[in-house]
Amino acid sequence: MKVLFISRATLYKDKGGDTIQVINTAKYLEKLGALVTIRLSNETIDYSDYDILHFFNIIRPADILIHIKRSGKPFVVSTIYVDYSEYEKNERKGVAGILFKMFSPNSIEYFKVVARFFVNGEKITSPGYLFLGQRGSIKKIIAKSGMLLPNSNNEYKRLSKDYNLTKEYKVIPNAIDTSLFDGNSENDSRKENLVICVGRIEGRKNQFNLIKALNDTKFLLVIIGSPSANQVRYYEKCKEIAASNVSFIESIEQAKLVDHYKNAKVHVLPSWFETTGLSSLEAGAMGCNLVITDKGDTREYFEDFAFYCDPSSVESIFEAVSKAAGTNTDKRLQHKIFSQYTWANTAELTLQAYNEILQKKAQN
Repeated sequence: MKVLFISRATLYKDKGGDTIQVINTAKYLEKLGALVTIRLSNETIDYSDYDILHFFNIIRPADILIHIKRSGKPFVVSTIYVDYSEYEKNERKGVAGILFKMFSPNSIEYFKVVARFFVNGEKITSPGYLFLGQRGSIKKIIAKSGMLLPNSNNEYKRLSKDYNLTKEYKVIPNAIDTSLFDGNSENDSRKENLVICVGRIEGRKNQFNLIKALNDTKFLLVIIGSPSANQVRYYEKCKEIAASNVSFIESIEQAKLVDHYKNAKVHVLPSWFETTGLSSLEAGAMGCNLVITDKGDTREYFEDFAFYCDPSSVESIFEAVSKAAGTNTDKRLQHKIFSQYTWANTAELTLQAYNEILQKKAQN
């Protein structure tokens, strides 16, 4: 089977959780015998050699529409349906912040696509997007897709409710690379007051409030990541307010994260929204106690094995970190991660979805 992955143009330049998802899904699909090619949405592509197309990030429909039209191939979508609206309405500053308080989430995303074109020079790959709009484009993609591949049942329910559509779907969970994050967390050097936050530095990830919560406390906070291309000022603000107990490490390879996870007692991701939080899975696998947002789909993954916080409240973040730091690691979380959330399992489920779609096509 020949599979074509198509993802956002900035997949490698502005790395995020979807970058890890794309690369590892392809890697483990190939272990199962599939031939996978990864291409970017702004590239000119010859689709003729592929059996099925696989898109990522349904909230970026302008990256998808043109390829559906040109290819005529069956396709699936890893929806990665992130809701930025709470962050945009409550935390976005300046003129954009004023405008975003007035508009719907779909209108906000539409304006962002247009803004990325003018500010960052990101090409609007699908001209039809400008006429259909964000909502119309997403509804069209859902309707034409062979299957949706959300990261959780809750993600699908949100998407279905927001667009008043039902569609066949298969949950394809986010995962860890067990060749790196092997669960061997026995380490005498784990520091009870060491707190780490791994992730792209941007407003949605909420590092600013995390820093405010832990500034001048007993905790040592290490923030690991680089800013998004359009969030450099946010990164600078984070550094400006950081006290002496807060330090920063630029984005590093996943293999180099292992020791950081082994050394820290707590990993915190107090985002305004998360479908999963890949770094939370990795940290949990390596024995960290987790502090995570209560916004999004996180409870389906982490149940009661994590400490939840309200991203809008520095008091809530501090309280959750304090509780996590003072609690022994719950081995049940590690068991759940290694039994359900591995890239090998993700690849098997993804391949099942491809086969179901291609079998239906052959029968028609």
